[in-house]
Amino acid sequence: MSYLGVGVSPGIVPVYHNTKVFDKRIRITELVLRFLILGLGVLAVMLIVTDSQVKEIFSFQKKAKFTDMKALVFLVIANGVAAGYSLIQGLRCVVSMVRGSVLFNKPLAWAIFSGDQVMAYITVAAVAAAAQSAVFSKLGQPELQWMKICDMYGKFCNQVGEGIASAFVVSVSMVVLSCISAFTLFRLYGANKNKSTSW
Repeated sequence: MSYLGVGVSPGIVPVYHNTKVFDKRIRITELVLRFLILGLGVLAVMLIVTDSQVKEIFSFQKKAKFTDMKALVFLVIANGVAAGYSLIQGLRCVVSMVRGSVLFNKPLAWAIFSGDQVMAYITVAAVAAAAQSAVFSKLGQPELQWMKICDMYGKFCNQVGEGIASAFVVSVSMVVLSCISAFTLFRLYGANKNKSTSW
């Protein structure tokens, strides 16, 4: 009713945010996460692929390698794909930061959102499968007469555990990235709505 705010609901007071600073922080966070995924994804792949250990059992030599467990093969493929995808998206982030363009069109935002969602689901599934296999290898399953493989192949299991830990950080980072891309996408739909209302 009056300029002093008497009788005016605080809900209709216009609030202005510094969107350029916020957009820059989002882009930097996305860039850091993408290159973190790239580095740790490659590290996880290298730790698991280069891991092997030979044991002699009753004069037979048995070599443990990652291809013996299909969950580890899936983990290697998933982290390799996630690292490649993050490299491509990281380069896109760098180009957009150099050009100074903040946002893009809706079809590109949908493509990035969908790709991030798929990568997040794949990496989480791969880590879950590998972790379950690692638990069986470490603890065995007495009811099914599965022995504790890590008692015989200790070095192999330790290095695989390091690879799974690295892959876990990759999957958590992909989930955070998918949230950022969802925020970026749905912000495109909210921009026109805010211009037409007084709030």
